[in-house]
Amino acid sequence: MNVVRLVKKAKKGSKKALLELIMAEKDAYYKLALTYMRNKHDAMDAMAEMIVTLYEKIGQLKKEESFYSWSKTILVNDCKALLRKQKKVVLIDEYIAVNGQDLPQTIYGNPYDDSDKQMEIQELLLHLSEHQKEVIQLRYFHDLDYETIAAITNVSVGTVKSRLYYGLHKLSDHYGGDDGAP
Repeated sequence: MNVVRLVKKAKKGSKKALLELIMAEKDAYYKLALTYMRNKHDAMDAMAEMIVTLYEKIGQLKKEESFYSWSKTILVNDCKALLRKQKKVVLIDEYIAVNGQDLPQTIYGNPYDDSDKQMEIQELLLHLSEHQKEVIQLRYFHDLDYETIAAITNVSVGTVKSRLYYGLHKLSDHYGGDDGAP
């Protein structure tokens, strides 16, 4: 698949090209939306919003090769807007299985796999600030690069690296790392 070629077609009005671009990364979009929305229904709503926005604004994309980082930024912004509408707080760790409560669809790996390891990861994330959790999840659970994370979170690359460093350092301290460094 040639992303640049498909984006150029989509800019000329090809719905088929835009759909092909979206479908190529549908799993990554879903996992990213699920990270913010915490349930399948709201994640799908956010993805639908993203598709409409992409269709309406594809002509504004300046660098065709940046389509996926641009579209993921739009998805995160749509998630945050939906959360504000629902008066929800963007806390990834809000649902931890305590006192017999059920976990929602998990954001780590397979959305249908609620393993003990995933619960441990969620518990560790409780020790981080919201900003640190967000960059760690985007970097390690969604494998996004620093530039994309910076665009999504609307901060500089240096700030992303700093939040990542201090978040990992905090996790290392809490988890009992040998030398205290991430």
